[in-house]
Amino acid sequence: MAAFEVRERSLLIGGVPLPEVARRAGRTPFYAYDRQVMTRRVQALREALPRDLSVHYAMKANPMPAVVGHMASLVDGLDVASGRELQIALDAGVSAADISFAGPGKSPAELEMAVAAGITIHLESETELTRVAVIAERTGKTPCVAVRVNPDFELKTSGMKMSGGPKVFGVDAECVPEMLGRIDELGLHFRGFHIFSGSQNLRAESLVEAQGLTLDLALRLADHAPGPVETLNIGGGFGIPYFPGDQPLTLGPIAEQLEQRLPEVRARMPRAEIILELGRYLVGEAGVYVAEILDRKVSRGRVFLVTNGGLHHHLAASGNFGQVIRKNYPVAIGNRMGETNTEVVDVVGPLCTPLDVLGQQVELPRAEIGDLVVVFQSGAYGYTASPRGFLSHPEPAEILV
Repeated sequence: MAAFEVRERSLLIGGVPLPEVARRAGRTPFYAYDRQVMTRRVQALREALPRDLSVHYAMKANPMPAVVGHMASLVDGLDVASGRELQIALDAGVSAADISFAGPGKSPAELEMAVAAGITIHLESETELTRVAVIAERTGKTPCVAVRVNPDFELKTSGMKMSGGPKVFGVDAECVPEMLGRIDELGLHFRGFHIFSGSQNLRAESLVEAQGLTLDLALRLADHAPGPVETLNIGGGFGIPYFPGDQPLTLGPIAEQLEQRLPEVRARMPRAEIILELGRYLVGEAGVYVAEILDRKVSRGRVFLVTNGGLHHHLAASGNFGQVIRKNYPVAIGNRMGETNTEVVDVVGPLCTPLDVLGQQVELPRAEIGDLVVVFQSGAYGYTASPRGFLSHPEPAEILV
């Protein structure tokens, strides 16, 4: 993939040849993340978008502590989705004022943690509001809260639609004014709004439309706010190409609209930090999953490369994480890059299920036992989104290079 260099037939991760990275990891399979690729992505994003737009990292994409620590040095804040992620964010040294907590099922214990830490809690229901108010009364602390809004529109052509119609995420837009009134009555510190409509979108025109509607909605809701709007999180949704035919997202139209609209927003919300919250887009292309070939077998003329990795480590690449029709993630033989003696193979894992597939009928350099299969686009929703305990195989290692 374009994000990585090749030297003497070997893929380089962070400038280090893949076999050396494998030795550093200590075992196969493993995930390897390239800090240089992450840094370049954030720099390119900042260069393309308005300078007064803040960028937050959505940790759910990849909460590995070393990755979070590196991302924290590049972005303006972190968004967490669990108490464990909150602890990692705080351990990374990020200011509580720059951490937000979203998710429709925050436990009472997690809300206690969030109030104690002083971070911004994105309220997603009346129940959460009531629980936070009870914690405030009991502890004497003033919680910082924002309202996550379920708008009446969705992000068209997104991989996952998270708004419009009945949704578990956020408070229905028409109910938000009433909640804002309750926040005022309860004496909580109102910080702003979080409006997120979908994820994994590669069409700039869809993102432009959704962001325009998001800003319109935010301006309307601001009229009901119990105090100055301090944060306006307009979500993200930026996708990365995974499959043949996918084209990278073009940032130009998105930047153009934001340049046009932000002055109006600034005039109406002069104290607001406008936040673009991204996860997959920042780290997805910076990671690879690497498995070692254990066996090479031919069954009725079809070649199978059997590896020690599979769907238990990388559910998304196996096609069992929401794909209706299975498509291959980009794969390579990481220690045989550019070799011209190729063949069509199936790359499979060691599990006792036909679903354990990493590559189906893909053309790769001829590989042998001990070679390293690389699955690209694996920096987001790989390690933590997979059933790593399935069939009790060893877990993969993780390494930041």
